[in-house]
Amino acid sequence: MAGGAKTCSLENHQAPTEGWTVVMPRSARLKKIACEAVSSSEEQNKKQPWTPQDCETDPATEAKLVQKIQTCIQRLENSCFWQTFLNQLQTGETSDRINQVLGSETKVCMVIYGIGSIESFESPRLQLSLAILMKRELSWIGDMEIFDPIITLTESRVLTSLGCSVLSINENGRREAAKPTLFFMPHCEAELYDNLLHANWRADLLSHIILFGNSFEEYEHHTSICNNTYSANSRKHILAARKFSKELGITCSEDDCLQQAFLGCSWHFFGLDSGSALPEI
Repeated sequence: MAGGAKTCSLENHQAPTEGWTVVMPRSARLKKIACEAVSSSEEQNKKQPWTPQDCETDPATEAKLVQKIQTCIQRLENSCFWQTFLNQLQTGETSDRINQVLGSETKVCMVIYGIGSIESFESPRLQLSLAILMKRELSWIGDMEIFDPIITLTESRVLTSLGCSVLSINENGRREAAKPTLFFMPHCEAELYDNLLHANWRADLLSHIILFGNSFEEYEHHTSICNNTYSANSRKHILAARKFSKELGITCSEDDCLQQAFLGCSWHFFGLDSGSALPEI
């Protein structure tokens, strides 16, 4: 969902001054290019108004997609994976951590980022089905908000019919958790998780977050063995959060399709005292 910085073309850094051509030193030129790349990336990450790019849909196409999703919901509901997943949420440490985040709140909003194309692929449909089943079975889940920049008009209407509110703003993952919020983000890009953490890099805000998404432990392991500067920079809040967050893995299914949809996902909690100092980034 959240892309990296756009590739910046080299500009002409020569400025005419009274007939002379002033050439910036190489180090200054490189620094200027680097600053422009950062500026481009920041521009990409700003919240922007959004609507589906297409403008056509029809009842038959929508009905077909609804049927596909209902089939996925039924398949998931009858699976051992769902029963194990639900049990984890209702008992043990995961349940205790969720209750700590909830505090006195009885409902939390579920924010679904980066769902992908539910019309074209089964994995996004299964991920959506899991969110819908959670909403049905867990009394503490309230409104469901969803966004991916590739959502079509057909998908938007189907999602609305299923009880989801499709956001009209591309937040680029930068939702501030002013109150307890569940972020449902399986298999999103690392930059999106990093944007979320960056927007909430305060102890009081992080303590409001329940996050279901990719394993941060795996990100840390991958970064340590690859020694990739870009990966480290795009994951700096993820890596810093590893020092104080709690990650609880899920038991994945032997079903190949369910594995493809949920393999490598974990629950993440960021419980901190309000006065705690966060690592400087």
